Amino acid sequence: MTTNKEVLVIGGGLAGSEAAYYLASHGIKTTLVEMKPKKFTPAHESENYGELVCSNSLKSNDFYANACGLLKEEMRILGSMIIEAADATKVPAGAALAVDREKFSAYITEKLRAVPNLTLISEEVEKLPELQKGGDRYAIIATGPLTSDRLSADILEKTGGGLHFYDASAPIVSAESVDMTCAFTGDRYGKGTGDYINCPMNKEEYYAFVDELLKAEKAELHEFEKREIFEGCMPLEVMASRGVDTLRYGTLKPVGLFDEDGKRPYAVLQLRKENADGTCYNLVGFQTNLKFPEQKRVFSMIPALKNAEFLRYGVMHRNTYIQSPDVLNRDFSVKNNRRLFFAGQITGVEGYVESAASGLLAAIHIADEILGRPAHVFDEETVCGALETHISTAVKDFQPMNANFGILAPMPMRIRDKKERYRALAERALAKMKEIAQTL
Repeated sequence: MTTNKEVLVIGGGLAGSEAAYYLASHGIKTTLVEMKPKKFTPAHESENYGELVCSNSLKSNDFYANACGLLKEEMRILGSMIIEAADATKVPAGAALAVDREKFSAYITEKLRAVPNLTLISEEVEKLPELQKGGDRYAIIATGPLTSDRLSADILEKTGGGLHFYDASAPIVSAESVDMTCAFTGDRYGKGTGDYINCPMNKEEYYAFVDELLKAEKAELHEFEKREIFEGCMPLEVMASRGVDTLRYGTLKPVGLFDEDGKRPYAVLQLRKENADGTCYNLVGFQTNLKFPEQKRVFSMIPALKNAEFLRYGVMHRNTYIQSPDVLNRDFSVKNNRRLFFAGQITGVEGYVESAASGLLAAIHIADEILGRPAHVFDEETVCGALETHISTAVKDFQPMNANFGILAPMPMRIRDKKERYRALAERALAKMKEIAQTL
């Protein structure tokens, strides 16, 4: 089918890249506008599209036990380019889907440059596009949690306000600088292929670490940043301030891990591969707002990291999202202008995979209209549909949402065993998604 209609996608992160690729690959004239490399956010440094910032992990691949794993499988069924890129550039990480960041974004960039019907433009967009109702132009705003100040101000003004939260990313160390005489490899509960480096601490080492962590000097925040921190990416020092044993029951929990002597440590930091070559490792769960010298001083107290070379320090940055239930329909279109769509974390979906999924869904809904297809409905029996429900359902205190089994519609018959219940939910979701995919 030929069409004169076209779509402008603003933002070249996961959501924007996913949306632009889907639309262009389905014969729809599409323009993707990304401000890099002319301008970078505080958290980005690569010129490529689909750059990962906070972590290289896309979470679990086990779709029978993890809702994010189920979401990835739903996206595979729908033909997601982002999940294709992740599968092609994955690095060993046990049951998780972790990627080589540079290869991942390079793969996405190559796919976008090669697809017909797609024009790539590098410039900063400062205002929402003017779209006539009933016209031939559509737009998807996928500028992410670090939307530039001017565009953010225009969005918040025209959508009736919004919220902010602040995201902290973890440091990365060189693999060769980790003291393996004080560490051991292995995955929690023996699952996986021994992809993690585990850095144990005894009781005295742990409490000394927490004591210095709480004393450490933090980077100064602007007044606008001194707001509520989203629980899903809580800085390490904030978690530690909630009780001396908080980290030992969370980020540093030793449950399911045993050293070479078969003993369970008092506390354990896990390191995860950051790239395919295994030359650098991410400090899992160590998102932080400490000053860089303090990160070096305090984190080096962990025996295995006493000589660690820090390749990147953790940083805190602003995230922005709109009051989606007041602004958006469940297909991600704006209530007062169905030619304008939003996608990504700015809608209130939280996480890399969730962000990419929203871009894919928004693109599918636009393609339905432009190509004259019957409108596809994703209901709460799928994770995709449950996320659509989340961003469009009015609640008193709207907050970002990760994929989880709790947002899926319950099974008709109650299943008490959690594993069996999750498996049943997953099988139902995948069956439904396969039915939908046949009509795309």
